[in-house]
Amino acid sequence: MALAEATEPTGSIEAVKARGHWAGAWARFRANRLAFISLIFCGLLVITAIAAPWIAPYHFTETDPTARLAPIGADGHWLGTDMLGRDLFSRMIYGLRTALFVAFGAELASLVVAIVIGLSAGYIGGRVDQGLMGITDVMYAFPSYLFAIVLVTVMGRSLWAVMLAIGISSWVTQARLVRAQVLSVKEREYIEAARSMGASGTTISFRYILPNAVGPLLVTTSFAIPAAIGAEAGLALLGLGVQPPTPSWGSMISEGTSYILAAPHLLLFPAGMFALTLLAFTWVGDGVRDAFDANGESR
Repeated sequence: MALAEATEPTGSIEAVKARGHWAGAWARFRANRLAFISLIFCGLLVITAIAAPWIAPYHFTETDPTARLAPIGADGHWLGTDMLGRDLFSRMIYGLRTALFVAFGAELASLVVAIVIGLSAGYIGGRVDQGLMGITDVMYAFPSYLFAIVLVTVMGRSLWAVMLAIGISSWVTQARLVRAQVLSVKEREYIEAARSMGASGTTISFRYILPNAVGPLLVTTSFAIPAAIGAEAGLALLGLGVQPPTPSWGSMISEGTSYILAAPHLLLFPAGMFALTLLAFTWVGDGVRDAFDANGESR
C-alpha cells in the first residue's frame, strides 16, 4: 500500500484533491437551504426568459386600446394592462429576458476583460504589470455607474450598448483578483516544471494558473450578476436603458409610479419581481461565498 501511494502520479493526486474541493463546496452549498432554493428559483427565471415567446400570452408590443389600465384578470390579462393596453404579465416576462440578457452578457464581457488584464499583469510582470495596474487604478477611482452612463450616452440605448457599458465599467475588481491569484501561483513547482518542458506562457496561464482563480471568480460573479441587473434597471429609471418598446423592469417601474393611485399593479408587480430576483441571486452569491470560504479558495 505504501509503495502504491509513493508511486502514484502527482497529477492524479492533484486531480483527486481538486475533485474533493469542488465536491465539498457543492455539498456545503446544498446544505444552505436558502441558497439552494434560490438557485432553483434563478434557474426557473433563466428558463422562463429563454422560453418567453412561448410562455407569454401576448407579444410585448401588442396593444389593446379598449383595455387600457385594465385591472388584474380583466379580459384574459392575468396581471392587467398598462396605459397603452399592453399585457403586463407578458411585458414582465420579456422584461426578465432583458434583465438577464444584459446581466449575463455584461458579466461575460467583464470576465473576459478581467482575465486578459489580470493574467497579463500577473504573469508578465514588470512594466506591463505597472501599466495595466495603472489603468486599473484609474478605472477603480472612476465611479463605475457614472462610467456606464457615459458609455451608454456615447454608444446609444440599444440592448447591446447597455450590456457592454455595464460590462466594460465593472471588470476592475475581478482583474485585481485574477492578478493576485496569478502572483500566488506562478512561482510554484508545477509551473516551473511546465516552463522547463517548454510550455508557452499562454498555455501556462490558461491551463495551469487560471483554474486556480475559478473559485474566487465564481464568488465575485455570483454577486456581480444581481449588481448588473440593478444597474440595467437604474439606467432605465434615468431614461438611459434599452429603447422602447423593448420592455425593461426599470422603465416599467418608472412608468408605474405615475399611476400608483389609478393602477397600483403597474408598479407593484414589476417592483416586487425585481426585488425578489435581486434577493434570489444575492442569496445564491452568499451560498457560493460560504461554500468556497470553507475550502479557503476565496481568500
